[in-house]
Amino acid sequence: MSRVSPKWPPVEVEHPAPHPDAPEPGTKLGPHYAHCFGCGDETEGGLHLRTESGHDATIIAQFHVTEAHQGAPGLAHGGLLACAFDETLGSTVGQLLRRPAVTGKLETDFLRPVPVGSTLHIVGKLDGVAGRKVYASAEGRLDTPDGPVALRARALFVIVDFSHFTEHGTADPRDVHPDRDINP
Repeated sequence: MSRVSPKWPPVEVEHPAPHPDAPEPGTKLGPHYAHCFGCGDETEGGLHLRTESGHDATIIAQFHVTEAHQGAPGLAHGGLLACAFDETLGSTVGQLLRRPAVTGKLETDFLRPVPVGSTLHIVGKLDGVAGRKVYASAEGRLDTPDGPVALRARALFVIVDFSHFTEHGTADPRDVHPDRDINP
């Protein structure tokens, strides 16, 4: 039985150019929030994902799998791997479009095990925009940027106002994106 992937994106989209203020290729990107489980520096046991702006409107991330990230003995937990992709894809949307967005749907295909001690190299890209919906996808490779593909993911993000984070969370919008001038 062959599996045919559904059309992606599933709707007609525009292919946006990166925002004029999007980071230049090679720019190292800091955490969007210090206490974020995915990219924050101040979360013990977090993923501590490191990202930079890539060429061809991509965001490149690295996630080093530690013993704290195990699911089965010696292997990364699938949920943490999905988290790494959610974080990378969220950064792809936020950094390249310079608009706040939240995850609406995330699909992850697990193609091979990711052992403790390995580094996952993830490249995220924008696939298109339809109104407030943003479609993005990513591929993760083991140990080197051209290593074997271990995971693929695609996601739907929904553009929101910064007020989303103050109405539904506790953060000042400046905590969520400290590099931007935001008037609450």
